[in-house]
Amino acid sequence: MPKTFRPYQPDQRLLLPQDLHEMLPAGDLAYFVRETVEALDLSAILKEYAEERGQPPFHPAMMTTLLLYAYARGVRSSRKIAQACERDIGFMVVAALARPDFRTIAKFRAGHLKALAGLFTQVLRICQRAGLVRLGHIAIDGTKIKANASRHKAMSYRRMAEVEPALRAEVERILKEHGATDLAEDKAHGKGRRGDELPAHLRSKQRRLAKIQEAKAALEAEARERAEKEGHPGGGGAPAVDPKAQRNFTDPDAKIMKDSGSGAFVAGYNAQLAVDAGSQVIVATELTTRATDVQELPPMLAQVRRNAGRQARECSADAGYCSEANLADLARRRIRAYVAVGKDRHGSAPGQSARAIPAGSRRAAMAARLRRGGWRSRYRLRKCTAEPVIGQIKGARGFRRFLLRGAEKASGEWSLACIAHNLLKLFGGQRTALAS
Repeated sequence: MPKTFRPYQPDQRLLLPQDLHEMLPAGDLAYFVRETVEALDLSAILKEYAEERGQPPFHPAMMTTLLLYAYARGVRSSRKIAQACERDIGFMVVAALARPDFRTIAKFRAGHLKALAGLFTQVLRICQRAGLVRLGHIAIDGTKIKANASRHKAMSYRRMAEVEPALRAEVERILKEHGATDLAEDKAHGKGRRGDELPAHLRSKQRRLAKIQEAKAALEAEARERAEKEGHPGGGGAPAVDPKAQRNFTDPDAKIMKDSGSGAFVAGYNAQLAVDAGSQVIVATELTTRATDVQELPPMLAQVRRNAGRQARECSADAGYCSEANLADLARRRIRAYVAVGKDRHGSAPGQSARAIPAGSRRAAMAARLRRGGWRSRYRLRKCTAEPVIGQIKGARGFRRFLLRGAEKASGEWSLACIAHNLLKLFGGQRTALAS
């Protein structure tokens, strides 16, 4: 007797409308993100839709859910998100079978980036109500993320000054040569062309000359602004520009920074995180163009207080955040701090490698605190709090390079990644609570 199989009829049409809740098992991340967004205040996005004319747009709640779910799944490209809405069941459930075009997704993200970034605090408050944010100990760390630009597209002010005259002379020479081709223009340029169009090689040189002149003007403007802030208004000529000062032609806000992980220099941004040790929930985040971390500690602590409504009891950070001013700020906020005072040797306990620290300084007191704790010091929480979160965002979800250009847009994109991370922690905490 032949084996009986279940019917397989790919061309069979559905007789009844499909129930979205039957497409995925209960408790899936898609349902969780959708329900969480329903609890958020989207008025900052909704108020932008004042125009009554035209086709009805996709609902902002659906588009917001789609973006957050995509970032949680490690999908950031608008084209890949649009493709997933046609092929991935999770995306289809989130979008309620809608299929927004990739241009629509990109336009929504770009147009509402600031409002979307503002959802970070709302999601954090939900994490607090769920008991995931205790603020007993927070760890602050930073990581370099590549900008949507190549470091080879950056040029120093000294190099600009060298290249500009030669490039201008080359443009003038080509223009003169081009003016002598009138007699052979039909043969040289083909029928239907006047013959006085600029050749491709000249257009590229003119564009490069314009970019160099624009970059030089921007660096000079920054130098003037810096001189005015320092109390040296320009009265004796233009202020001197640092010859090593660089500007990227693709993303002018991106800076050349050293990635501590790979040791390579990249054109990028410095992404800052403050993470709760109990749950690895991000409680504060910032994106800066400064390559060093030492200036970022006070604003991050202030943001923790502003976001969570209260300050943490303890804080740990690596040696990049250590300074007398920062340690004094921690003491003023009554936060018990564990900040490395120098780069520790491999295999040494925290604080053992501190050298040349003035006696009686706050750094000396911090070194003594770390030495007393040894391997059991609370400083040990830093590596298992902030660094895994950076690994999850950059490694597990592939956020190693920004898609958007400019500091403001990159900051909004980084906030989306942090919101998605907190949603995943909230989702995991909810599942753990249900299982227990």
